[in-house]
Amino acid sequence: MELGISMFGDLHIDQVTGKMQSAKQRLKELIEEIKLADELGIDVIGIGEHHRPEYAVPSPEIVLAAAAVVTKNIKLTSSVTVLSSSDPVKLYQNFAMVDLLSDGRAELMAGRGSFTESFPLFGYDLQDYSALFEEKLDLLLEINKNETINWKGRFRAPLENQQVLPRTDNSKLTVWVAAGGTPDSVIRAGRLGLPLVFAIVAGTPLLRFKSLYELYKNTYQQFGHDMAQFQVGMFSHALFGDNSKEIASYYYPLYGAQMDRIGRTRGWFPFQREQYDFGRSREGALFVGDAQETVDKIIYAHELFGITRFSAHLDVGAPSHAHLMKSIEIFGTKIAPKVREALKK
Repeated sequence: MELGISMFGDLHIDQVTGKMQSAKQRLKELIEEIKLADELGIDVIGIGEHHRPEYAVPSPEIVLAAAAVVTKNIKLTSSVTVLSSSDPVKLYQNFAMVDLLSDGRAELMAGRGSFTESFPLFGYDLQDYSALFEEKLDLLLEINKNETINWKGRFRAPLENQQVLPRTDNSKLTVWVAAGGTPDSVIRAGRLGLPLVFAIVAGTPLLRFKSLYELYKNTYQQFGHDMAQFQVGMFSHALFGDNSKEIASYYYPLYGAQMDRIGRTRGWFPFQREQYDFGRSREGALFVGDAQETVDKIIYAHELFGITRFSAHLDVGAPSHAHLMKSIEIFGTKIAPKVREALKK
């Protein structure tokens, strides 16, 4: 099982003054954090796309390109790219360049977008939310297979004998699909034989996703795809410390504030301490605690779902750079080695 981290570039907001950290500072911190993850042998780093004031990263591939030249081994993926509001041609070109800069370490994770600010920003209609994703995924996969493209769709001009360059260092780019829990997304990924990662976050019970993992595996097999190539992942919010109680107490105000900022735009009820505490339990999808708690919970998720990749998403609510560096250190030196050793038995 691959063990990775992901971040969105959340900007720290001073709880007293309300002043927001600069994007410049956060981006520089991100590169330091990615360098540390690589040095500690963490398998994957994912960077997400957002177009809101509290995030520093609208284009994950820019951060990944910067990371490509200061790292040696870590895989570099978006987490996620909002494919529905992107141009698949330009997207492939950008990730092909990351792949070349990193000697073949680039991946792309495509999602429909749980945040929708990119749709009006780039001139797309939310009424076409699902149709856009279907069409653009089809084009992206076609480009990934063939250098010269002949393609026609509904939302962009046709491509007639067009070369898409440069090409990746490998035969093709690994394209993952991210899902939030809808059966249609699961079936699509299984039918196409694409790796799938589930975002299981906040206070969500882990068991709620078991049937979806089974649906994906069954669909993947039903359409005749090679189980030797089968990949399925899990993405969950996380933060680690030496003392479980201390890190939980530190993180709750930051995490709760971010959940409420997002929730106010979506009609959510205010985030409650009970949700947070349940999420931290064995059955919940919040990986906040010390190393041994996290090891036990990752192994439990592996047994429950058969995941081949676990991604700890570390910067929701913008914990300090020092806390993020400490979390990465704990993940790389205490959590990942113990999980790997346990899975060998």
